Amino acid sequence: MKASIDENVKIEYGAVNKSYNESISKLSNLEANIHFMIYSIVIFSVPFLLGHPQLLVGTIVNASLILGATYIKGHKMLPLIILPSIAVLMRGIIFGPFTIFLAYIIPLIWIGNAIYTYAFRYLKFKKINGILSIGIASSAKAALLLGAAFVFVKLSVLPELFLTSMGILQLTTALLGGLLAIGVIKAREHLISR
Repeated sequence: MKASIDENVKIEYGAVNKSYNESISKLSNLEANIHFMIYSIVIFSVPFLLGHPQLLVGTIVNASLILGATYIKGHKMLPLIILPSIAVLMRGIIFGPFTIFLAYIIPLIWIGNAIYTYAFRYLKFKKINGILSIGIASSAKAALLLGAAFVFVKLSVLPELFLTSMGILQLTTALLGGLLAIGVIKAREHLISR
């Protein structure tokens, strides 16, 4: 029994390691670097320059996160995970006068983005359907952010406004962004296969 558990742990570790160190789509280093630069620019400039509405900005950012998770090796995802919230904070958008409160939740947004991208990658490496992978990853991200916002609101650290923007809006933009990314991925695959 112990040997069986050890073997399962080794297999699971191998899957996690593979999802972190490899890319889902096979690209040359040059292609992967080009994708990385494009997504980095989009993921920073859209929140910084466009700003509103959050539904549009969040959808584009989440699509870029999933595209990055597909075409970039996992260990290179960190800049994509942290740049959007830094851009939002720098711009002073989304919550108007409450933007300073975003500083309290930024580390949790980074963790939420990491969960979103790495859960998607892991599920795709496990051969789970793309739409289901997006649904699971989006739900995990939104649950973390809503839970954190709820705790911060109950502790009077954040205003109640954050419950909407860190709950249903995060789930919606993660789902829409993920579906948009899957559409882009499928379109790219179709064009390449011609």
